[in-house]
Amino acid sequence: MASIPPRVLPAYGKVKAFIKKRISTGIWKPGDSVPSESVLMVQFGVSRMTVNRALRELMGEGLVTRVQGSGTFVAELHRISSTLSIRDIHEVVVERGHIHTARVLLAAAENASADLARTLGLSSGGPVFHTILIHLENGVPIQYEDRYVNPAAAPRYLETDFTRITPTHHLLEEAPLTEASYSIEACLPSALEAKHLEIKSGEACLAMMRRTVSGANIASVARLVYPGSRYSFAGKFQA
Repeated sequence: MASIPPRVLPAYGKVKAFIKKRISTGIWKPGDSVPSESVLMVQFGVSRMTVNRALRELMGEGLVTRVQGSGTFVAELHRISSTLSIRDIHEVVVERGHIHTARVLLAAAENASADLARTLGLSSGGPVFHTILIHLENGVPIQYEDRYVNPAAAPRYLETDFTRITPTHHLLEEAPLTEASYSIEACLPSALEAKHLEIKSGEACLAMMRRTVSGANIASVARLVYPGSRYSFAGKFQA
């Protein structure tokens, strides 16, 4: 298959192609530092958001690693990595040529329970941010997102208009990802989840439990529920 000419690549794709070429040709070797976001912004005349997306996708492909406070580095290429990466559901929907919208059911500061405090590394009873959203594709609910956020990692989280910017997008910008873990299992939705996903209570769903870390802070934990008939996960592994 012929490669796409660089001139038709989107802005973030040009940044990715530039970095990939220097890695593949050996100009940049494992452990070498990648130019900073500010340098890449000036070099390509693009926004920080564009550069950040390029670096996030390269990290998801296992080509670079990002260390908060230190920068971005060429990854050790012998390690095995999964490309089922942390992606903004808005981007996923738009890439399919569809329209993403979101309904905010809850956005509030709460006191962390003992279990939640342990999970997020907080003091029991300390403040935690809690959001619940429904994400829709062409008006059809495809994800119920129940998320708790560590205020130390993203202090401006609740100032965000989540009908315009997704929680994932905000966190990737404000609390750059340095580590993540997730598990996926089949489940039946709770009564509340079924109601807002507009499905029957007995309809099979997929539930992803996801935990993200930004530097020294556990940034967030989330339960993401998808109707099994409307969503699927795909990924690949590479050595």
